[in-house]
Amino acid sequence: MNLQNKKVLVVGSGKSGIGAVRMLGKLGALPVLFDSNEKLDKEELLKKTGKIPGMEILLGSVPKERKKEFFLVVISPGVPVDAPWLSDYRALNIPIWGEIELAGAYAKGKVIGITGTNGKTTTTTLVGQIMAAYYESVYVVGNIGNPYTDIALDTREDTVTVAEISSFQLETIHDFRPAVSAILNITPDHLNRHHTMERYVRAKEEIAKNQRKGDVCVLNYEDAYTRDFGDRCPAGVVFFSSKRELPEGIFLKGEDIYLARAEGKESRRLMNIHEMKLVGMCNVENVMAAIAISKAMGVPEDIILKTVKDFKAVEHRIEFVATKGGVDYYNDSKGTNPDAAIQGIRAMTKPTVLIGGGYDKESSYDEWIEAFEGKVKAFVLIGQTKEKIAACARAHNVQNIIMADTFEEAFDICVGQAKPGDAVLLSPACASWGMFTDYEARGRIFKELVEKIGV
Repeated sequence: MNLQNKKVLVVGSGKSGIGAVRMLGKLGALPVLFDSNEKLDKEELLKKTGKIPGMEILLGSVPKERKKEFFLVVISPGVPVDAPWLSDYRALNIPIWGEIELAGAYAKGKVIGITGTNGKTTTTTLVGQIMAAYYESVYVVGNIGNPYTDIALDTREDTVTVAEISSFQLETIHDFRPAVSAILNITPDHLNRHHTMERYVRAKEEIAKNQRKGDVCVLNYEDAYTRDFGDRCPAGVVFFSSKRELPEGIFLKGEDIYLARAEGKESRRLMNIHEMKLVGMCNVENVMAAIAISKAMGVPEDIILKTVKDFKAVEHRIEFVATKGGVDYYNDSKGTNPDAAIQGIRAMTKPTVLIGGGYDKESSYDEWIEAFEGKVKAFVLIGQTKEKIAACARAHNVQNIIMADTFEEAFDICVGQAKPGDAVLLSPACASWGMFTDYEARGRIFKELVEKIGV
């Protein structure tokens, strides 16, 4: 698509929007950055975008008479695709893209697209490190915090781009086609945005919609949604399993990860899970997915396994922070939904004081609380969801539920409740919005508070 001198409306002034504007400027387009927050400072936005010939900034609203000016609309992931005002552009037959589609339309080389409700960031980071150990030109982008548009025009024919892609981003792809895709798992999340589980599942499956038989899609055999998708997936499917031997793919047997061979060949042991620095079954699954992805990309096995064994936990995902006064502190701030938080609590091997609660994404908390299995000695709750979660916990006979008004108060309660030999775990099962800008800010504050403990 030739965007030279074409007006493109970019909706949203966060990282994705700024990245899209900068890329459009390099393509010779005339970007118009729009944000509904009319209180934003235009000068501050200009500092982020840099000077781009013909660029405009609109705040508050787009005048109705101007809507027909635009050749293309690029929306940020935070903009719902069913927002009523987008119908005006659809009525004018103006294409509506997301940042991933924009970047993918101009990027070169091969793309690995990774999605799933949980484990995306760990798997993407690990795959990125494996690729970097073998390929010369590698970028890690997407929902992980690095806009794809920032690097798309720097890619080469030999570039490998590893992209973490959320369901929000997948709703706005049209022609985006990864050489290797992966759907790690699908459990209820973001239903306040997608409205139904069926729509959420459909959004996740979009990652493979443009793939062909020569491409590869890595799927979790133990997830009913992804196993079912294997029958409909247009790409060649590679499964991984943490619960059974597979005739082909990657599977866990006892405490060893195996590569299954098709056509009657014997399965081969790759490594023991205790050779990893990561903890928890969720991370065993992430590693199996990463191995499958990397083999599909042609990386030699010795490089894959060495990188896996050297890899440390991603920040904010069951991240060991420190031992203070005989108590282990873990930061699992990225546990922003019940299923992710289940993995966090399952990874704990000591009596645990747990911090939960936050922004309400209309989740159900029963399965999370059932996973406590006597591990949680004190349950400290914060945020918008604390009463809802407390009611659910009481229904499951959880004892020692403590409410806190602030995060700092919750942390102090945890320090008082924990004894030598215990663990304190931040794994909220909720988004951070309302108390923090994002889960990273929540995790950083937790770690700062741990470091301030005097012992």
